[in-house]
Amino acid sequence: MTIHTLDLGFKDLDHTIAVFVIEGSDGLVLVETGPYSTFGHLETALAANGWKPADFRHVFLSHIHFDHAGAAWAFAREGATIHVHPKGLPHLAAPEKLYNSARMIYGDEMDSLWGAMEPIPENLLHAPEHGETVHAAGLRCTAWYTPGHATHHIAWEISAPGVESVVFTGDVAGVCIEKQYVSPPCPPPDIHVEDWQASIRLLRELPAQTLYLTHFGRITDKNPHLDQLESNLLAWAAWMKPHAENNTPAAEISPAFEAFVRGELVAAGIPPEGLARYEAANPAFMSVAGLLRYWKKKLTA
Repeated sequence: MTIHTLDLGFKDLDHTIAVFVIEGSDGLVLVETGPYSTFGHLETALAANGWKPADFRHVFLSHIHFDHAGAAWAFAREGATIHVHPKGLPHLAAPEKLYNSARMIYGDEMDSLWGAMEPIPENLLHAPEHGETVHAAGLRCTAWYTPGHATHHIAWEISAPGVESVVFTGDVAGVCIEKQYVSPPCPPPDIHVEDWQASIRLLRELPAQTLYLTHFGRITDKNPHLDQLESNLLAWAAWMKPHAENNTPAAEISPAFEAFVRGELVAAGIPPEGLARYEAANPAFMSVAGLLRYWKKKLTA
């Protein structure tokens, strides 16, 4: 089992969004696709290794957010089976509602950021059960439901005979680009801190010691990484709670929260170019919206 991390050059930045090609004994699988806006970049990266989209019979998605799954339809167009959480499957079969909701957030930037998203025929979509193993390309690919960042989130544990398993974590293990700070991406509408903590516990309990983050790359110090993620998740949520209690509008909160996050990154030693990567991978204004929604639901429950 050989793992290749391909950099999609999102927003002309490196080390911001990754996809992963895994060579098994009987072919290739792809984990994540990135947005369709970077599909040309992905095709070039594949070609540099002698591959093309039609070489992939199986694509494994962590969840359906555009930066992870926006180009899945282009692989389905070539006949690949797309493996996705059952709550995400209907949105890939009929993406209009998902796409239009995102356009309300991103407006005129929608096309340049994310590109097109076309329907995927349901016969090419597979929704595994929690703990189900898919056998593909000589690999064992096990789906672990890991909500918190999104209700439709899967962490994929992948192994081959005689090879130690690794876990492709999507966003549930956070964003760690410069290896100095783990930020918790908290976009609306599904952020749930307690569910996320339970998913972190699940990751800790898995025997795999190596994580692969979509933002960005391999993590070998699993437990310290997850400890920092949980600590920062709780700190971000605590920062937001009084604003939710006071019904402060998101537009008023965003500048202060952006300054808070930037201060955290600078204190961790992140250089200026790293700040741009973190903001592209995990925009602070999105976490304002997600954490406010989380607290308002919790405070009115």
